[in-house]
Amino acid sequence: MSKIDGRRKAAILCVSLGASAAAEILRHLDQESVEELTIEMAKTREVEPELAEQVFDEVIELAYARGFIAGGGLYYAREVLAEALGEERADAILAKLGSAVEMTPFDFARRIPPEQIYAFLRGESSQTIALVVANLPSTELAAKVLQQLPPERQAEVALRIAQMGQTSPAVVKDVAAVMKKKLDLVVHQEYAIAGGVQSVAQILNSADRATERNILDGLARDNPELADEVRSLLFVFEDILKLDNRSIQLILKEVDTKDLALALRGASDDLKDAILANMSQRAGEMLREEMEIMPPQRRRVVEEAQSKIVAVVRRLEDAGQITIARGGDEEELIG
Repeated sequence: MSKIDGRRKAAILCVSLGASAAAEILRHLDQESVEELTIEMAKTREVEPELAEQVFDEVIELAYARGFIAGGGLYYAREVLAEALGEERADAILAKLGSAVEMTPFDFARRIPPEQIYAFLRGESSQTIALVVANLPSTELAAKVLQQLPPERQAEVALRIAQMGQTSPAVVKDVAAVMKKKLDLVVHQEYAIAGGVQSVAQILNSADRATERNILDGLARDNPELADEVRSLLFVFEDILKLDNRSIQLILKEVDTKDLALALRGASDDLKDAILANMSQRAGEMLREEMEIMPPQRRRVVEEAQSKIVAVVRRLEDAGQITIARGGDEEELIG
């Protein structure tokens, strides 16, 4: 395929697609291209099925690549193609597109959150901010970055963009290069701090109880101190005792009585008392009755019920409706 020129490939494509589809393609070409392609098709008396399939594959790859570039920029397109087809094939496809992959110096910013772009620009002059915003790869991203600025600077930056004349391409490239280097460093730092005890605790808080118990037991055998540190950051069913009455009442509103009865089978008497103390007399009686008539349950079933209630607790915390004090929390409370 690498030895066949573009005109020949276009002729193979048109011949393979048939007269109707070929005519539709020709309608989108200029007169000179139509004439050249018509001559080439006339020379193409027959096409081997294998060759036609290779041309079709290349057309599809190039079409996808163009779509990726349009949707997410060159960096995104290359990342997707490399993942699907390998590094060499990705480079070859993008090279074939030629001018289609031509990008602005700030094309890398397509996938950078506007908050990070603003964090980089915050200490810069209004002129530099205007230069960056005016050269961002989409007006939508430019608008989001502009929204991050304090109100008094938004108008100033907009004015400088409006008054901005032609800027030297070298200056734009230099600013883009510095910005990309600093933003890449930020991303690498974020990846570097992604692990650690806090990360383990966050993962376990999203896992089922069996997984949580297995991992904590394994950590306790290998590194008891680390296990204690992770455990201090976790919220488990028994930790409901640490919550205030208002929080417990909010949780109970979201919990099914049968799940609660199941969960309390494996709970301490103190937790049972705390739960009952935050229920109405009628609801408390129904819960006691449910627990009394319930037959013995497998540990797995009880833990599943506890996990459901812990999930409610975490959801309420995410919504800001309750606050969970975890190990290491020493924030000052403001009245």
